[in-house]
Amino acid sequence: AGGVTSYFDMPNTLPTTTTLVTWEEKMYLGRKSHVNYAFFPGATNRNIDEILSIPPSSIPGIKLFMGSSTGGMLVEGTQSLSPIFSRAGSLPVMTHCEDTTIINQRAQEVRDRIGAKANVRYHSYIRNEACCMASTRKAISLAQQYGTRLHIAHVSTAAELELIALAGARITAEACLAHLLFCEDDYARLGALIKCNPSIKTHFDRETLRKGLSDGRILTVATDHAPHLCSEKAGGCFEAASGMPMVQFSLPAMLSLTDEGVITLPRVVELMCHAPARLFGVKERGFIRKDYLADFVLVKHEPMTILPDIILSKCGWSPLLGETLKWKVISTFCNGHLIYNHHTGVNTCYHGQAITFDHCD
Repeated sequence: AGGVTSYFDMPNTLPTTTTLVTWEEKMYLGRKSHVNYAFFPGATNRNIDEILSIPPSSIPGIKLFMGSSTGGMLVEGTQSLSPIFSRAGSLPVMTHCEDTTIINQRAQEVRDRIGAKANVRYHSYIRNEACCMASTRKAISLAQQYGTRLHIAHVSTAAELELIALAGARITAEACLAHLLFCEDDYARLGALIKCNPSIKTHFDRETLRKGLSDGRILTVATDHAPHLCSEKAGGCFEAASGMPMVQFSLPAMLSLTDEGVITLPRVVELMCHAPARLFGVKERGFIRKDYLADFVLVKHEPMTILPDIILSKCGWSPLLGETLKWKVISTFCNGHLIYNHHTGVNTCYHGQAITFDHCD
């Protein structure tokens, strides 16, 4: 319903996708999917041999959490990180970059000064620019040392974007909808609904990220979809779960930025279709070309107000509830099959395919 025809699932789930067996179990479950699927294996302190036993043509890359986030998959310290960067080969390493030492220090400061019920706005104080920069700087250094193909996920600060832009062609940046649509000012209106990791940052950071969509500093845009229940989003900066559901409205939201003059329509296609296909070596997808699999979406320039009855995610909420976007998805085709129509809904009889990859170093 969001115009998405393919997704790469992240490994910080229950159970975590850190072994060949758990990856194979996800691949088996993927056969139920109505769109095309792939599953990132997640790096741990000692599983690089396990990851390299998975056929590289079946995975988009290696996901690495260089900071504490949902799922408890933290890998830190040069001794643990070096084998991942040095042995990844042609597989892209996709990193979550936040420095856990800084996070813990600032979290303790907030607990001591404000208490355990601190307002959610302190989440951005705890997971600040310095926390992101320290980890991103380390990831870039390791990638440059070993010649690793590094893609830094959900970049949230202007400073990181500047650092990545100077790091060379093999090191690239992703932006997510949360950091493109929201900033710290929105905590007053939306509270914990926009709590995510990395945290949303300042208005200046948001505007710089938006500029990076057009000037080439950002290579891809993704959702970082995390459909926590409303009950899990309750509380302040220490209690509420981090993450938000973004898949269904990600494309209409990006297209709406074209009406604001933030980005052009061709650039939206590049960021959400072409560039991800090139970066991860997706075979025969990502472009409308002869002999390619026919994954495409038809959209209409027509207002769409996000009301509860159109939210299809099982969590039942959206941080965009009540907003009016200027575009809507009319039809979605996957492998040449009509899988969604605005009037008739989802074709539940059709199932997608496992995505295959050709990783060229």
